[in-house]
Amino acid sequence: MITAKSATSSIEPIRCAWATGAVVDYIAYHDEEWGTELRGDDALFERLSLEAFQSGLSWLTILNKRGNFRAAFAGFDADTVAAYDDSDVERLMADAGIVRNRRKVDAAIANARATVALRDGGGLEAFIWSFRPEPGPAPVTTADVPTTSPESLALSKALKKAGFAHVGPTTMYALMEAIGLVDDHLEGCHRRGAAH
Repeated sequence: MITAKSATSSIEPIRCAWATGAVVDYIAYHDEEWGTELRGDDALFERLSLEAFQSGLSWLTILNKRGNFRAAFAGFDADTVAAYDDSDVERLMADAGIVRNRRKVDAAIANARATVALRDGGGLEAFIWSFRPEPGPAPVTTADVPTTSPESLALSKALKKAGFAHVGPTTMYALMEAIGLVDDHLEGCHRRGAAH
């Protein structure tokens, strides 16, 4: 059974089990970002893109490449990325600093265009946050944390209908956790409930 536990020192705060140990990047991400309410269309476009690039890979890989992703995708400015053409795709596919997966690169550009198109309907922020579920009980162990939910399935379907790509229900549940739409910090974790 994996529960929230303290890191090596008794002075350390209690964290979710995945954020303990020697991986400083995970600890910082857990303590400063994961599960913290995130707003703004470009910020959400970035997180949606990074979650899609992470699919099938370690999140640590994405964290380590995040600066490179930001440089390659113009700081995830949706208007700029929406205007990318074939030469930009070739540039991205030659960039060893990011994940060079053609389907994911194409999806990021398609998602930028879909983000821009959503502005007339209130924007990406309003769209995503409309799928916020009612808060549930704190998970006690990592086994209690789902990988999908009815809301992530509905968000996935709605995003696909709006022209987004690489936004399956598991990826969307990870996005919901990352941006504070759901609070999956384990019971006892010092970050539980801190995002709201």
